[in-house]
Amino acid sequence: MPRFKRTDRINELLREELSVLIRSEVRDPRVGLATITAVETSPELDHARVYISTLGEDDEKQEILAGLQSAAGFLRGQLGRRLHLRRIPELHFAIDRVLEGAQRIETLLREALPDTPPTEE
Repeated sequence: MPRFKRTDRINELLREELSVLIRSEVRDPRVGLATITAVETSPELDHARVYISTLGEDDEKQEILAGLQSAAGFLRGQLGRRLHLRRIPELHFAIDRVLEGAQRIETLLREALPDTPPTEE
């Protein structure tokens, strides 16, 4: 039994290649601070949801998403030239909310716990 599914390997490959392409090939200044955190492809490999993480307010994040979505066709073409896949998935970009959730939990924990210094034994 294979240790990883084919889609897992393709997801990682797409994440790596998209990171390089966005950093080196996309000329849109809106996407400069975007970091690809994960890619999830459909089982048929016809769609891929690309999760990004970035700093800034919600309106700035929406601008980055708009820039990436406008470059989606270009990125898909470049992926087709670089990768040896039968089908290159259509790219859909989304904000990765995991980091925001983790920061929210950390803030709640800090508020709930008293500020007592650790004791040395």
